[in-house]
Amino acid sequence: MIGAASLTRFRELLQRRLGWTFADNDLGQTAEVLAARARAHGLTDREYLDRLAGRRWTAEVAELASALSITETYFFRHTEQFRVLRERVLPELIEARSGQRVLRLLSVGCSSGEEAYSLAIAAIRARPGPDWIVTVTGVDANREMLRRARDAVYSSWSLRDTPDDVRRRWFRPAEEGFRVADEVVATVRFVEHNVAGDDPQLWHPARYDVVFCRNLLMYLTADVAASLVRRMSGALTEGGFLFLGHTDSLGSRPDGLDVCHVDGTVYYQRRSAVAPREPAPAPQARPVAAAPESPSPSPPPTPSGGADPRRVLGLMRDDRFAEALDVAGPGDSLTRGVLLAQLGRVGEARDTANRLLHAGGPQADTHHLLGVCHELDCADRAVGQYRLAAYLDPRFAMPRLRMGLLARRRGDDRGAAAHLSAALELLPGETDERIVHFGGGFGRLALTTLCRTELDACGVRR
Repeated sequence: MIGAASLTRFRELLQRRLGWTFADNDLGQTAEVLAARARAHGLTDREYLDRLAGRRWTAEVAELASALSITETYFFRHTEQFRVLRERVLPELIEARSGQRVLRLLSVGCSSGEEAYSLAIAAIRARPGPDWIVTVTGVDANREMLRRARDAVYSSWSLRDTPDDVRRRWFRPAEEGFRVADEVVATVRFVEHNVAGDDPQLWHPARYDVVFCRNLLMYLTADVAASLVRRMSGALTEGGFLFLGHTDSLGSRPDGLDVCHVDGTVYYQRRSAVAPREPAPAPQARPVAAAPESPSPSPPPTPSGGADPRRVLGLMRDDRFAEALDVAGPGDSLTRGVLLAQLGRVGEARDTANRLLHAGGPQADTHHLLGVCHELDCADRAVGQYRLAAYLDPRFAMPRLRMGLLARRRGDDRGAAAHLSAALELLPGETDERIVHFGGGFGRLALTTLCRTELDACGVRR
């Protein structure tokens, strides 16, 4: 039986050695790992912890990374980010690198290699000719996952989001499933690396054109996450790009980076060392308009035509949407767009939201409305809009709730848990107007209960 003192010490050592942070509901798994690793070495838990604390024990740290890390992934995961990579980022880089004809990409926390090989396939497909050199580096602390990555053989489940034409061109049937084509494998190397430590060669300044680090930062302690972000930013070439996970944000003014968005996908570009990069014209990604580091919630929406907002909201609370629309009057307003969506006039609601964005720039509530509209036709676009709404106002609970519910539909319970936990924390401070607009007829208490119920159903350690 592992005592509380040993478990606390083990967690502190894991934070120091791996930079990981743990929630209280991870205690069961953490205790099991401590007991198993101590038995493997024929030590008591106290003897094992003394040895882990006393000196460099690289092999054991790698075993701990294998035992504790989350490894589920698949090819071209989060297709909207790969769409931006393919349609925006790589064409811009190819134009800028036409003299050197080299593209270098990095996958941080690459797990079993699907992301690294996806980056390689995207870059090889985009390059103008075979004389271009593509190199991809995948790094992870999990030694067993890296072994699988180097084998380059995957089940059909790992290819579930891979387009048929890509599967036919870049994968070969194998006894165990599918093998990545040799041309792709030759461009990728895998490195065992613990992000809690440094590696001057791996993080050499201006080494990479693209860095992917998705759904890793949220598992790290604040100090280790901040250090990793600095290393990744410094390792980008001038004009290089950084992609993070949906749950990660660097704020509106990250040091040395411009914030970009395309169709709700937020990513970052390394700023020129000489002068700030000007917003690129279409079709290039444009920087998001700067917002305060701790933005205030959007002001209550004002119905058009001088209508009484309280009367409109009262009608909405009673589900009398047609009457509320009449009271709201003509013209573009957020409230009118919400009412149009509630009445099933989704095309009109989307047009209203787009006109509001065109007139006033990025607005958290309006992007959330677009997400509601897109849920009916494209879940990826809906997630992109919700993510942008949450980025523009980090205190906005409703987009986190919607992203959590969409993740549950996809079977991504860990991603759902992260979003739903955030929504649960934010709901007590959500404004009444937002609850009425985006609560789907539920009040604050009902939405809180919904969050807790869905979190319980996730069944993952957070």
